[in-house]
Amino acid sequence: MSTQKTPDQTSAHSDASQAKQKAGEMTENAKSAARDVAKDAASAAKDHAETAKSSVADEMSGVASALRTAAEEMRSGSPQERTFGQIAEGLADASEAMRNKDLSELVQDVSAFARKNPLVFLGGAALIGFAATRFAKASNTRDPQAILTARGTTPHGEVS
Repeated sequence: MSTQKTPDQTSAHSDASQAKQKAGEMTENAKSAARDVAKDAASAAKDHAETAKSSVADEMSGVASALRTAAEEMRSGSPQERTFGQIAEGLADASEAMRNKDLSELVQDVSAFARKNPLVFLGGAALIGFAATRFAKASNTRDPQAILTARGTTPHGEVS
């Protein structure tokens, strides 16, 4: 019995080898493309989170400023004036801390606070949820007359 390969067997072996090589190259290309997409998505998410963080810090700073103004207009030395002043300072400090920390540090700080003060954290989260819901509802209610006027029609379908 001879172990020499016929030309047909050699060609088939060569074709199989080339197919394996092509499959390996395609697999590597797919993995590389998947890594690139994941990297791009992570970068976009980080950019969006940084923008949101900056926006929240700006909003907190604005609220702190408004509370300072309100405190200045109250009777000097009153409990309300002191309370508003303390809240304003706390918000200003939190706003600055938010601006100066990166996202991972903020997540660690919030996690640590939640572990130390679970009831306060849950209460604060519920309050934020209620406030966000009220804000969303207030933002969604529009004057139907204004919408029709913007479209150039009247409530009865007439063109103005």
